[in-house]
Amino acid sequence: MIYDLIVLGAGPGGYSAAIRASQLGMKVLCIEKRKELGGTCLNIGCIPSKALLEISEQYSHMKSKISNFGIIAPTVDLDLEKLLKHKDDVVKSLTGGIDMLFKKNKIERIFGEGYVISSSKIKVGDAIVEGKAILIATGSEVALIPNVTIDEEKIVTSTGALSLPQVPKSMLVVGGGYIGLELGSVWSRLGTQVTVVESFSRITPQMDEELSSALQKSLEKQGIKFELSKKIKFMSRKQDLCLVECEDGTVFKPEVVLISVGRKPLSKGFGLEELGVVLNERSQIVVDENYKTSVQGIYAIGDVIPGPMLAHKSMEEGVVFAERLAGQKSVVNYKTIPAVIYTHPEVSSVGQTEQDLKSQNIQYKTGKFPFLANGRAKAIGSSEGFVKILSHADTDEILGVHCIGHQAGTMIAEAVVAMEFRASAEDLSRIVHAHPTLNEAFKEAALAVEGHTIHI
Repeated sequence: MIYDLIVLGAGPGGYSAAIRASQLGMKVLCIEKRKELGGTCLNIGCIPSKALLEISEQYSHMKSKISNFGIIAPTVDLDLEKLLKHKDDVVKSLTGGIDMLFKKNKIERIFGEGYVISSSKIKVGDAIVEGKAILIATGSEVALIPNVTIDEEKIVTSTGALSLPQVPKSMLVVGGGYIGLELGSVWSRLGTQVTVVESFSRITPQMDEELSSALQKSLEKQGIKFELSKKIKFMSRKQDLCLVECEDGTVFKPEVVLISVGRKPLSKGFGLEELGVVLNERSQIVVDENYKTSVQGIYAIGDVIPGPMLAHKSMEEGVVFAERLAGQKSVVNYKTIPAVIYTHPEVSSVGQTEQDLKSQNIQYKTGKFPFLANGRAKAIGSSEGFVKILSHADTDEILGVHCIGHQAGTMIAEAVVAMEFRASAEDLSRIVHAHPTLNEAFKEAALAVEGHTIHI
């Protein structure tokens, strides 16, 4: 049988492409090396980490904050085994859901390592499958530090950090990016003394600088320590502790080290280079507007191509790829892809930062509103943070929105919709928002662009 489309990888981008292609009438086969569908995101990434973040936040709230609301809980105990089981149950449920979607859409799948042997054929074990088009959706893997041995017990990646059997007394997080801060927050809430080491002068260096600063101050109040502008020189395991030495001579002896220095594309080792598929200097697959590689018949999406390594970006590319393969003219608007850090408070953003605008000499206006002046935030005891809107100085078109606060990741969708339709700050300020809601802070921030806020 010759398939219309063979998808290599069943992560968010791969399974979305497979499902949409099937809906458009294509005969689709998906190849996945894991026994479960869903890729890194569902199995060892987005979903399990959010399960731990949510429960650990509730635990922390019960232990240290609930008495502020008149609820007295003399003891709050942690059952780590049950917590981890909840995380595993969530993963099992959602990966099973993808399996059902594949059956519903009549998508065939093979579990195994795929090796691309031509522009139309992939070898999986002893079998060779053929397709009119091949989509590479292999995703990314953890970036490692040279000469550091990962044992996933004491020196762990994000995978090991999701399943530690006991709450460690101390943890050193190497890398102040999204993943490190999220998982560091989980274990900090459960009782671990967490220290974050970052080679840059600030955490989350790609984020709007004002948000980075606010997030660090918030996490410091929660007990997380930060060591900035420090590079790792040496690391080893010494029985029950680890030994970590920085280039400036600083030494740490944590119980657990979490290596969280980013991710790298999974583009090598399965035949692409031998076929002449062009990669860039970061080992990302080079594609055109149709996600076509340099080899006719082979396409790529997601973490393996340039752009932010975000599940929702991959999913959108998967859908658009399938539609363009079917002759439609769909596009992904890369200017309106939101980013979220699921710490507490959450941090979210879309569009350009102030630093971006300054570097491009774009004249802009700023409007900011604190959750401290938001009625709903005060009522629920989560008034930390703010919303900041950047708009063009002349046209007032919204160029970027940045938020730190309770449920910031959910609320950013309002800004994404506004920017997708090229709304002005005034447009957003004139939309009626329900009262009392957290989203009113977006309306007030838009009013603040022209100095017209009502509540401050």
